[in-house]
Amino acid sequence: MPATLGHTNSEPDRTPRRRWAIACLLGFGVLVNYFDRVNLSVSKDALTAAFGISAVTFGYLSSAYNWTYAALQLPSGLLLDKFGVRRVGRISTILWAVASFGAAVSMGIGGFLAARLLLGIGEAPTFPANSKAIGYWFPKQERSLATAIFDSMAKLSSAIGVPLLGILLLHFGWRWSFASTGFISIVFFILFYAFYRNPSEDKRLSEVERQFIAKGGAQPEDQARAAKGAPLWYLIRQRRVSGLALGFFGYNYTFYLLLTWLPSYFAEQRGLSLSSTGWFTGFGYWGFAIVSTAAGYWSDSLIRRGADSIRTRRWFIIAGLLMASTEMIGAAAPSNNVALFFAVFSLSGLGLATGNLWALTPAMLPGAPPARLAAVQNMAANVPGIVAPIVTGWLKQATGGYQAPMLANLFFIFLGIASYLILVRPKYAPGAHSATLSKDSF
Repeated sequence: MPATLGHTNSEPDRTPRRRWAIACLLGFGVLVNYFDRVNLSVSKDALTAAFGISAVTFGYLSSAYNWTYAALQLPSGLLLDKFGVRRVGRISTILWAVASFGAAVSMGIGGFLAARLLLGIGEAPTFPANSKAIGYWFPKQERSLATAIFDSMAKLSSAIGVPLLGILLLHFGWRWSFASTGFISIVFFILFYAFYRNPSEDKRLSEVERQFIAKGGAQPEDQARAAKGAPLWYLIRQRRVSGLALGFFGYNYTFYLLLTWLPSYFAEQRGLSLSSTGWFTGFGYWGFAIVSTAAGYWSDSLIRRGADSIRTRRWFIIAGLLMASTEMIGAAAPSNNVALFFAVFSLSGLGLATGNLWALTPAMLPGAPPARLAAVQNMAANVPGIVAPIVTGWLKQATGGYQAPMLANLFFIFLGIASYLILVRPKYAPGAHSATLSKDSF
């Protein structure tokens, strides 16, 4: 075996890269997930005509997915630690495919609401499962880029999905736009069923790459230990976990505001057509996806050169949230071109943070069970999926515009920044870090 395998900061030239194919597979799953989510915002006018719903009702309908999604984050983490990524992932994919077809055939608002609730159930394990899989498949110094690959697909889905689903809706109607995501979900199920394995089970993984992953600090595949893990209440009470969760809340409030209302904002506030809205929204998400991937590579490169992983990822996140706060400038500007520029710039800022958000958590708490810890974080991160659409709907209806919703968004961004500055600190009292992680429950 090459001697270079003993170094965790470099990769042998001839090491195969099957792990990156796994990251791309996980990314495709996230892409399909978010096609399901963005489909609703694209279909707003069509659903209003079909079911006669108000802005407030649409806010509730937009958030319904997140009711079950957020509620099942902690159970998903427990299930993943007990049964593993492959088994839970297969079942969840079938459920979200059924939900997409259910939305397509629903005959009233009640049936459509039920389909959205089922979609949240099916997709709840996705990010905890991906976080767990990345921990198994990647050494520590590659996780920002690996995470950015799958998480950037959440934003690329809007860049691709908004214009394409808009075209599909215009030519074939909203039912076919929802049915199309069901068919794509079946394609992902087939790929996931055929190709995903943990490293220890994957016959296509070479021994050279297996050793490189293991020596780089990959998380051990100890299912019995993971199933036992740390009590959820113990994790939630940790100041660092609370800070990470609150920071992710601020990040995701912006994301869900833009995911559910940005197309309507461009159409109603800026007077753009549905097709123009799709392309304008798409530009912002293209910027997000590109910056997310570049930032993941950049932060990993700095860490490989010796930069502290916690400090590096933390400042990437803070800088990204500061960039995201500039959306308020675009919202206040009379020019459509200025509004478009800051929509792209602020979304790109979120991309600067995204890969580092997921990579920072295991770096801060390396001994915690990965799926359970990711589930705690993701539950807090998806409460904005409930809050942001509803608050935006209320404020828009009360004020008649988008200025108040954008001010609310600015508040939550700065709440997230404060959390990373005050609660998520890179220094601890001597021995405190190791003492926490040496508990038997870990």
